[in-house]
Amino acid sequence: MKFFNREKEINEILHVLSNEPEDIYFVYGPMNSGKTALIKHIIENKLSDDYKVFYINFRTYLISEKREFIEAIFTTKKDDLFEKIKDSSEVLKLITKGAKILTGIPIPEIEFDRLFEEKINDAFQYLNSLLLAIKKSGKQPVLIFDELQMIKDIVLNGQKYLLKELFQFLVSLTKEQHLCHVFCLSSDSLFIEYVYNTGELKDRADYILVDDFDKETALKFIDFLAKEYNVELSNEDRELIYSYVGGKPKLIVKVINKLDVKDLNEVLEYMLKDEISKLRKLLVMVKNNKFEGVEYEKVIAALKLFKDAYEINEYQIDEDTKEFLIKNNILFLNPIEEVLKPQSYLVWNAIKRVL
Repeated sequence: MKFFNREKEINEILHVLSNEPEDIYFVYGPMNSGKTALIKHIIENKLSDDYKVFYINFRTYLISEKREFIEAIFTTKKDDLFEKIKDSSEVLKLITKGAKILTGIPIPEIEFDRLFEEKINDAFQYLNSLLLAIKKSGKQPVLIFDELQMIKDIVLNGQKYLLKELFQFLVSLTKEQHLCHVFCLSSDSLFIEYVYNTGELKDRADYILVDDFDKETALKFIDFLAKEYNVELSNEDRELIYSYVGGKPKLIVKVINKLDVKDLNEVLEYMLKDEISKLRKLLVMVKNNKFEGVEYEKVIAALKLFKDAYEINEYQIDEDTKEFLIKNNILFLNPIEEVLKPQSYLVWNAIKRVL
């Protein structure tokens, strides 16, 4: 399937990349809004060979301790090609003359093993020297951390210093040395706020929102997919799809993809019933005191605010309840606009049905 729309976000990110590295950029938005698809589209189709991109997806790893954290960054060590690297000169040759995009930081095996015996700053120093060499070779390095929230466990398990040191290092790469562009992708806006405060990023970071499609764009996307999948849809069908799943790209794809074997109403009702079931089970667990500090009455009161509104001010809900509903992917917080909304129209419809 061809990439669809997102010209505004594409141009915003390309504008950042065309200038000198200055800030850390958090690319955020609701779950499955297309953040990863957007960034991959840009680095695969919009960047020249003058850029060298290191793309690291933290979701690939279970990260609960320092070693796993370092392994996630230096993932290429596990590739047969990189295990043959014996010294740093081979690394630089590979980077400057090899592929434009690498899924991790290449490093000689002997140096990789040494990282676990030294301080975390030694790993950052190695990376810094590598990026400097890339810049001197005439290429602009770009560092991308996808699914940033996957490092949450190691941070909350008493190793907050790793997060602070990581982001202070990223500040050095961007604001101080102007050496490397840095993008961090996540749907967990609460964790982004935590990172912003813990990493002391005031005036050192900026935000790019990748939201679900608005109605006009969503309807165009539905038409685009219908043509791709050779599916006939009436105007009523298009409106019905939007009324159930809104502008969530992944859910629209899911609906259209099933229409060759199932009726539209059957597909939509099944998806809604599944979402309703998940919500009810969560509420039953809350009612049975399965979540410490979470009050059933407050959760219900918070959800009732969405019976007639898709977005509300975040301060209409107390902090504990808000955090619970965000962590359980019922609500999404836009910290810049200070608004809360359901993670999708499907969740919104489930809330209205359940209440």
